[in-house]
Amino acid sequence: MPILNACAHRIDKSGNDQPANLTGGQASGDTDAAAALLASFNASFHQKPKAWGYFATADESVEVETDAEGAEIDAAAETSTGGSRFAVELERYRQGELDFTAFTRWAAEGLMPIIDAHLSTGGHWWFVHSRQGEAEFLTLALLHQREGYAIDDTLGVVVAQQLNLGQLMLAARIDLTQWQRGQSRQYIAHVQDRGGKKASTAFAEWLGCHEGVDASAETRTLLKAFSDYVEQEDLSEEASREKTVSLIDYANAQAKNGEAITLDELSELVDETQPKAFYDYIRNQDYGLAEEIPPDKRTLQQFKRFAGRASGVSISFDSHLLGNSIEYDETHDRLIIKQVPEPLKAQIKSRH
Repeated sequence: MPILNACAHRIDKSGNDQPANLTGGQASGDTDAAAALLASFNASFHQKPKAWGYFATADESVEVETDAEGAEIDAAAETSTGGSRFAVELERYRQGELDFTAFTRWAAEGLMPIIDAHLSTGGHWWFVHSRQGEAEFLTLALLHQREGYAIDDTLGVVVAQQLNLGQLMLAARIDLTQWQRGQSRQYIAHVQDRGGKKASTAFAEWLGCHEGVDASAETRTLLKAFSDYVEQEDLSEEASREKTVSLIDYANAQAKNGEAITLDELSELVDETQPKAFYDYIRNQDYGLAEEIPPDKRTLQQFKRFAGRASGVSISFDSHLLGNSIEYDETHDRLIIKQVPEPLKAQIKSRH
């Protein structure tokens, strides 16, 4: 993942009641250390719960009246890229009107009020413009530090400051290529930290990011579509389990790499003999799913199939159905099925 530009700015803050101070840095190119840090950051970022969205249009956002120097923002510039001031400045950088140092310094200054309002400590704002395959990305994150330990040249133990990549509260990754194509509403991914919800919300608002897709809801809908498909196909318990494993493995791999679930690819994995069958089923049933779905790891972790066989009875169902269309009565050791599958219902009725 070649780094095209990178720049760090230090934020010093000693407590909730103390204002933050900014020390600006200078842009640099690719180095082995920066590339390794970006790889480690991405691995941590992909594990975090995130929201997905896009730059707001002029009608969707609240205009910021002044820039970092207090000058009025040109209204035409504000709306040419949409309602996001950040998007305007990012486009200026992309067009060569701003160098990376100036662009990221402007951003770091604009983010100071969020740090003053919501955080008790500072860190380093790290901005990275990188390329991955044919796509380009902009990463921005506030990296906090923690104390670690090291062995110095005299073989003594010393305290060493380390970046804490596990603590990501303000962080976003923007797919610049998808943004420029103008065909996506999920090219911005930003961390949704439960412990700092107000800060995360303020950060998204500052970016001018509107939620384009609810990853958790979309993932649940996809899993519901898969369950319906498995039920319609009346698959054996073994076949059903194999397809479930294929779906979860693929979805988790995409989540780990920070990539979306593609319905075409998933359909091929679900049924290699009929690679378009699951895709066509989703489209014909009109689940309202987009071609690409950002996977939600928490939802995926909760999805599994319960299965059992005893005394001539074989039962299997997806875990999310428990408590909805299927209930377990522990007192009487009964499994209650509220919505009997149509094929099974037909077979039962045919016996009467």
